[in-house]
Amino acid sequence: MKKIALLILLLHSGFMFSQEMETEKTSFLKPSDTLNIPRQTAVLISETALIGSGLLVLNQTWYNDKEKSSFHFNKDHNGWGMMDKAAHGFATYQLTRLSSEAFQWSGTSKNKSIIYGAAFGLGATTVKEVLDGFTKEWGWSWYDFGFNVIGAGLYSGQELLWNEQRIQPKFSYNNSESKGIVTSNVGAGFGERLFKNYDGQTFWLSFNINSFLKTSFIPNWLNFSMGYGVDNYLTTTDMVIVPKKSKSLYLSFDADLTKIKTNSHILKTIFSICNTIKIPAPTIEFSSKKGTRGHVLYF
Repeated sequence: MKKIALLILLLHSGFMFSQEMETEKTSFLKPSDTLNIPRQTAVLISETALIGSGLLVLNQTWYNDKEKSSFHFNKDHNGWGMMDKAAHGFATYQLTRLSSEAFQWSGTSKNKSIIYGAAFGLGATTVKEVLDGFTKEWGWSWYDFGFNVIGAGLYSGQELLWNEQRIQPKFSYNNSESKGIVTSNVGAGFGERLFKNYDGQTFWLSFNINSFLKTSFIPNWLNFSMGYGVDNYLTTTDMVIVPKKSKSLYLSFDADLTKIKTNSHILKTIFSICNTIKIPAPTIEFSSKKGTRGHVLYF
């Protein structure tokens, strides 16, 4: 009997220990109610390290084989059918959002988190513009910088105006051969194609329906999305004549994963990160060359 009682005690102790460990994990991901200096320091160090490592990756993938020059400017408002401008706005928005959320997790006040997040997001993408300025092939682009400002402003403005993100930039990528002849010519691997193949990319603005309509019958997570993409844009200028070159507008539905109710801070973190991606859904495409057509699922 004593052995059975001891076994029950050990099992109970083990269960309580596992529960305590799970609680610790959850409490770590839970945003602090007050300013937590160690967390804030960790966020600052992590974001600084991310900028540094990001610059190293950029140097290897974009600038390593490019000829350097003195700082100069470049008018490229028509480059790649404006896809690179959409990429600048998207990247700056997401960096601003994730950085701001990280500071809120550390207990930094909401307004300060917005300011710090915008400074990090805009600062990180501006550094890239400076590197472009010293690259002979490119140069500093005021258009790129302008879209960086738009991206940071879109997040910050919505937080200040509505205290929520009703309009969210999102991204999807189609690596199929049908997405223009660029797909088979750019990069040796999927990662490089993901960043450099503008034909395969689609950038979206995803609108949360109930944030505007306030209905009781539409799910809070349901979004309506408008996307933009191009085909057969082979160079940085619109002046090159390619017969099949086209631009497309997409209309589709999406999900705001951050609106899914859960008490799990682990899931909330995962949903926040994954919310940068547009989910596959039925889509209508309006193409300048191919006309109007539907997709059962488009990504």
